[in-house]
Amino acid sequence: MENNNSFLPENYDPPKTESRYMKFQSGTNKFRILSRPIIGWEDWDNKKPLRFKMKEKPEKPIDPSRPIKHFWAMIIWNYQTENIEILEITQVTIMQSIVALTNDPEWGSPFNYNIKVERQGEKMETKYTVLASPPSELTEDIKKAYNETPVNLDALYEGEDPYDTTLPNPELSDLPF
Repeated sequence: MENNNSFLPENYDPPKTESRYMKFQSGTNKFRILSRPIIGWEDWDNKKPLRFKMKEKPEKPIDPSRPIKHFWAMIIWNYQTENIEILEITQVTIMQSIVALTNDPEWGSPFNYNIKVERQGEKMETKYTVLASPPSELTEDIKKAYNETPVNLDALYEGEDPYDTTLPNPELSDLPF
């Protein structure tokens, strides 16, 4: 009879599935916004999100138990995974906090600083706190990753894969940071 320990190689650790979308985990979630957001409305058909531009909000949700939500989607640098990802925000408290930072002349554009979202609790008891780090320059590694990872956010409106593109991201020099 074969030894059970020889079933898998020694020190084997299954690979983690990489998501190209940032999801807020419990605790601190640190990111840097790298693009202007697309904004609109999100509905759900079974387990598939349907996104609509601001002026195209559906009159009622497909599933009455899941209300249509306002969303922002943007390209970010996720410091936990050290990757370019898409962050979709539907939480009004997070949106309001980022708008307040953006409108505050001491902070201004969120392109210039990192944001930390602290998530506590679960389901309907989830609370979010938003903090900004002091302004800082983007590292060359982040700029390089951004330029090497094309993302077409508008593909989300079509239900397509925003990473399946040959279009480059807007030049970092075209963005106000």
